[in-house]
Amino acid sequence: MKRFAVILTGAALLAPPPTFAQMGAPGQRPTGMPAVAGPLAAKYKTDADKILTAAMEDNEGYADLAYLCDHIGKRISGSPQLNTAIEWGADLMKKAGLQNVQIQPVMVPHWVRGGESAALVGPVKKPLHMLGLGMSVGTSKEGTTADVVFVHDFAELDALPDAQVKGKIVVFNPGWKGYGVGSMYRTGGASHAAAKGAAAMLVRSATGLAMKTPHTGTLRYDEKQTKIPAAAISVEDALMIERLSKEGPVKVHLQMDAHMEEDVKAGNVMGEIVGSEHPEQVVVLGGHIDSWDVGQGAQDDGSGIMATFEAVSLIHKLGLKPKRTIRIVFWVNEENGGAGGRAYRQLIGDKIGDQVAAIEMDGGAEKPLGIGYGGFGGGRRPTPPVPGAVAAPVAEPRGMDESTLSPAEKQSFVYMKDIASLLESIGANTVSPGGGGSDIGPITTDGVPALSPATVGDHYFDWHHTEADTLDKVDVDSFKRNTAMLSVVAYVLADMDGRLAGQKSVARE
Repeated sequence: MKRFAVILTGAALLAPPPTFAQMGAPGQRPTGMPAVAGPLAAKYKTDADKILTAAMEDNEGYADLAYLCDHIGKRISGSPQLNTAIEWGADLMKKAGLQNVQIQPVMVPHWVRGGESAALVGPVKKPLHMLGLGMSVGTSKEGTTADVVFVHDFAELDALPDAQVKGKIVVFNPGWKGYGVGSMYRTGGASHAAAKGAAAMLVRSATGLAMKTPHTGTLRYDEKQTKIPAAAISVEDALMIERLSKEGPVKVHLQMDAHMEEDVKAGNVMGEIVGSEHPEQVVVLGGHIDSWDVGQGAQDDGSGIMATFEAVSLIHKLGLKPKRTIRIVFWVNEENGGAGGRAYRQLIGDKIGDQVAAIEMDGGAEKPLGIGYGGFGGGRRPTPPVPGAVAAPVAEPRGMDESTLSPAEKQSFVYMKDIASLLESIGANTVSPGGGGSDIGPITTDGVPALSPATVGDHYFDWHHTEADTLDKVDVDSFKRNTAMLSVVAYVLADMDGRLAGQKSVARE
């Protein structure tokens, strides 16, 4: 899972909702607006009830997820398992009777983890629980042994003289202030440390759960700085290094074989229910088919692609014929590159106005509370400050200021609250301001309305990007509720007379 920071080209319409999927403060749940039944509820209640009943009785979607997890498993870009999953996904769509099934060719990066280890070697000797960060360079074959420079944040590091950092291993522990803050240090920490002359970087895993489980994830190198090895360590190990650093010098040995190989051909998997009246107009939904090279990619994002696939499959099974086309996409290379989302935008070309709405599920299949709508500056991961700059404080999420909305945007929320009223029986009848994801980012920044599920988010960041992201973490009932919600929302958006409003913006990864 990766997110986008969004810069508005116009006035700020919607601030980030306090949801885990948009990196709010720990412990906050979505505060969605309650549903309000209207003309859409009256028109679509019979069809929606059929979908909800079928989804809650359906077992095929979860069975497909189980196969993906247990028989194909982890699917990092460039791996044979990813291309196996891609071929399997296309076959699944064909067997479901979807139309225009295709694999859009996409070249993806091939990062290889290789062997890796880290250990405290002074003042105590102890192996560290670590995972190298995606796209990191490796150490020498012998590894790197150096004293630690422990800091909480970028400001503390920047305050140190370069001579105090040069040749050492910087360890960041920003604490747990939400995924946005944690991922900022994971993503930008290596180059920030390199700018001070550091030999390597370790960062506390971006999670609030201390279970000696390190969390990987991608980093982004500043091309102006030397590329240094970087890895995540467990919460417990970060705290121990902090304690030891207060007593005196701490020395760590880090060894990583990580390296890049030539790009590999992969692809986005697509299938459709072709619209009966406006086939050129598309409601697209999906998630990302790649995962990290640990765990099974169950919640991140096997649950996303299988819930969205089953949502579309159920519409087809029930014989429902929406006016517009519904397209399911399994995007590729979300975790460490975003090549699939960019390739999809290129495929759309100048037909971007025909993309009616984009729904991405990339936050796990925990119990849904409703749907998030309106990526008008819905904050994603904060952009790491450039080396030498002081990190700005992360603002607390704010609610929606309806007075700033245009008439079209106000009407869009009326539509969404109307649609959400159809979801009362599954407890997902709220609408949260904000929504989207990095795969749909390239089209939603061009004005396509963005949506994504809003869930309780109790445990997603306990598991994602770890060995613990396995099928058993996906609750069957919650998975079905997500499928049901997605199916109803996608169907109504594809069939109703009106359209949602979007807004152009500028996205930063």
